Amino acid sequence: MIKENEYKKRRDSLSKSFLKNSLAVIFSAPEATRSNDTHHPYRQDSNFYYLSGFKEDNAALMFIKTKESVKTLLFVQKKDKTLELWNGKRLGTKEAKKRFLVDEVYEIDEFKEIFKASIEDKKNIYFEINSKKRALKKILKSTKLFKEKLDIIPLIQKMRLVKSAAEIKLIKKSIAITAKAHHRVMSMNKEGKYEYHLQAEIEHEFKNNAAYSDAYTSIVAGGNSANTLHYIKNNKPLVDGELILIDAGCEHNYYASDITRTIPVNGKFSEAQKELYNLVLDTQLKIISMIKPQVLRSTLQEKAEKLLTKGMIKLAILKGSVKKAIKEKKHKKYYPHGIGHWMGIDVHDPAPYRDKKNKEIALREGMVLTIEPGLYIDKDDKSVPARYRGIGIRIEDDILVTKDGYENLSASIAKSIEEIEFLSPKF
Repeated sequence: MIKENEYKKRRDSLSKSFLKNSLAVIFSAPEATRSNDTHHPYRQDSNFYYLSGFKEDNAALMFIKTKESVKTLLFVQKKDKTLELWNGKRLGTKEAKKRFLVDEVYEIDEFKEIFKASIEDKKNIYFEINSKKRALKKILKSTKLFKEKLDIIPLIQKMRLVKSAAEIKLIKKSIAITAKAHHRVMSMNKEGKYEYHLQAEIEHEFKNNAAYSDAYTSIVAGGNSANTLHYIKNNKPLVDGELILIDAGCEHNYYASDITRTIPVNGKFSEAQKELYNLVLDTQLKIISMIKPQVLRSTLQEKAEKLLTKGMIKLAILKGSVKKAIKEKKHKKYYPHGIGHWMGIDVHDPAPYRDKKNKEIALREGMVLTIEPGLYIDKDDKSVPARYRGIGIRIEDDILVTKDGYENLSASIAKSIEEIEFLSPKF
């Protein structure tokens, strides 16, 4: 778990980036309606959670920075026995003061009054400029009184680029649970099953290991469905002889995992499937081996595109030279996405990829990113040899950048053809 002093250090670090004579405000996530008067399970706004560790809705953080000091205020929902009877206990101001290392704690009903009283002599305000949270309406009119209106979100997202030891530990736990889920479906008999049966097994493993949620809707794509990158219907029968692309990761204590494996329905890869699979796997292993501080993601992307293009030409999926095929972007038809993304509290962590000068941010120790090359060949693509049509393959791991190189945090999850076939029961 992350200790309160780490959240305080984050707030202190953030406040150093504020101009003097400033106010800064960030609100919790609102409840999300599922239908009519029912709600989705509550999930805190990632940036608010990163700064506070507070999991309740109807809350706010306020920073008041003068020339001499910074004061942090936390606003929480007041205790209400009737509401708590229906919706559960609230921490309240008394307990919040004991737990959180902030200067002052108030009920959220006092926010508007305290905000107005704090405006005097403040020239600048930091807030969630592009947010659609209803709570922002409380301050939008007042922002006209400030000389500078600045977005607080990019400042927080920049901080989220590098993970602390405590964050890395939570990510590892999330991945360990996800490993169990992937191995569970690898080892089950899939004869007569539908995609949703595998999704159910995955989510059972998440819940059974205290991961209250998946980090994103699981993709369980049999056969040609794997060639739809964001396929989440998961409602088709699994067919003997086809592959299943499974992109699934849990969220544990607000930290995500993101793993993709591609496995045979009947437990054994065909020769054509092996050829494509080994091309993607060899590419992934080579890209992962390149990871270390100061390397650019664009370098990884370019290398992955060259390796996959070279392989596709060898398999007669593409024609001509590697250089010409890449120049004409012919490879994009079969590998349309990036090599990976940042990961942390969000599965696609919204930390920046470029700095203020639009210069690409190089890898640094403590960053966590996915590496996920893939090939997607539609069943109706007659320009491709028939043996490869209808095959979609992606292999994805979560990688920590270390001082001298990398650590594959998901290395324990079976990935080679031999490992997957060993775990798979046969029809």
